[in-house]
Amino acid sequence: MVALEIEVDPGEVGFDAARLQRIDQHFENYVTTGKLPGWLALVARRGKIAHLSTHGMRDVESGKPVETDTLFRIYSMTKPITSVAAMMLYEEGAFELTDPVSDFIPSFADLSVYTGGPARNPQTRPATEPMRIWHLLTHTAGLTYAFNYLHPLDELHRRAGFEFGMASDLDLAACCDAWAEIPLLFDPGTRWNYSVATDVLGRVVEVASGQPLDEFFRTRILDPLGMTDTGFQVAAADTDRLASLYAADPQGKARLHPKHEQMYDTAFEPPKAPSGGGGLFSSARDYHRFTQMLLRRGELDGVRLLGARTVDFMTRNHLPGGADLETLAMGAFSEVANAGKGFGLGFSVVDDPLAAKVLSSKGEFAWGGLASTAFWVDPAEDLTVLFLTQLMPSSTHPIRPYLHQLVYQALVD
Repeated sequence: MVALEIEVDPGEVGFDAARLQRIDQHFENYVTTGKLPGWLALVARRGKIAHLSTHGMRDVESGKPVETDTLFRIYSMTKPITSVAAMMLYEEGAFELTDPVSDFIPSFADLSVYTGGPARNPQTRPATEPMRIWHLLTHTAGLTYAFNYLHPLDELHRRAGFEFGMASDLDLAACCDAWAEIPLLFDPGTRWNYSVATDVLGRVVEVASGQPLDEFFRTRILDPLGMTDTGFQVAAADTDRLASLYAADPQGKARLHPKHEQMYDTAFEPPKAPSGGGGLFSSARDYHRFTQMLLRRGELDGVRLLGARTVDFMTRNHLPGGADLETLAMGAFSEVANAGKGFGLGFSVVDDPLAAKVLSSKGEFAWGGLASTAFWVDPAEDLTVLFLTQLMPSSTHPIRPYLHQLVYQALVD
């Protein structure tokens, strides 16, 4: 395996090297003050890594540092990979984006929508619109997450065994059937809510391809791109490379996650239900290759996963009427700054950098994960950025907006 390293002098690709060091100076303070256990930051322009740094510990308790080959739980940064998988099948004619989900998962026919009442006795009505594949890709399906703790339907998800992640005793098909029994938050296509939609999309990938999700990922995406560190479980030989998981205490300080031992043990076991919404482990080298493929509009090192126009299509705002997330999002959504940002087929998309009030470019697309990881791709600046750490929840600290301003202030060409 080729080691991850800086590939170009920053000045050759338009960066001021001294200004890039502000990234490290800022986030080193997060470690010093106990806000983060450790982190890795990668900035690439014109296909070359111009800045790569690590600081702090992948395991504070044993004193093991974050290294360039450390493995991280990327949680919702799994979603763009699942979305790419779905669109690969779309390109092969496996479905139309307007096809009902029930064509692939029959339990999603005849859906109901919540109209009021407590979780123990919800009031519903029939949905006015079928749930379609594009609804899954855009999080406009009307589904939710158990861990949102914002709505009676979130409680219904917890009662069904989905407190955090997938229900331990169900395979992916059974998880989807369980979700289909719970009323929707809204008619598909009318609002936006962060949800298990991408997990359902993973099941569509399985049915449409005839392959288990992990096998499709491995044979069609991961192996072709050389992403040898990425998967739904960590190889036993890589035990020492896996970062420990931390959770924020009431003061925002990083403490070993209460369920660390349980989550550590299960990392080395194949999941009964692979989560296309949040189940992958990966390394900086691997995810950097994925972002480079996206920046190059579907191709990397002679391997083409998607057509260039497909990537362009995925990374435009698909929300109804061109609305932004601030307008359509349900609840207290905090994964990204909402104003000026829409949502494409698997990514947030910057439509109006001024409204977002964060240095960025129109057309930038991105996403992040529950443990405070983040990436973005900026086609206008030929730029990709990756930040990996392991602190839950991602809303604890404003890592992502600060990372934006620190990267863009270093561009001086």
